[in-house]
Amino acid sequence: MTTISPLSVGPAMTSGPTISMTARALREVTKIFEDEQSDADVGLRISVQSGGCSGLSYEMDFAPKSAGDLVVDLEAIQVFLDARSSVYLRGTTIDYEGGLRGKGFVFSNPNASKTCSCGDSFGV
Repeated sequence: MTTISPLSVGPAMTSGPTISMTARALREVTKIFEDEQSDADVGLRISVQSGGCSGLSYEMDFAPKSAGDLVVDLEAIQVFLDARSSVYLRGTTIDYEGGLRGKGFVFSNPNASKTCSCGDSFGV
């Protein structure tokens, strides 16, 4: 198991974190996890899937660890990244925007050459 600083997600062998989460996003993920999950072997899976109006879309879900996942202890939860997704997510910061006009989880990805207006999909 690879352990990184509390607000970073990614393999220790890379230069810099693959993903970083703001404290606000981490609080929200932890709150949702505690409200919805009781299974100790479940963590937060962050991945990139084909689809969306820009070609690729972000996915976040609670799921068990899969073979080959990068595993990071992130306070009260574990984060799972597959190797393919970690390439697209390198340098990405995840924030959470709440309130009446909030968007929920927001991905700021320096690798994206285009994004859709809703921010749920991107292209490289």
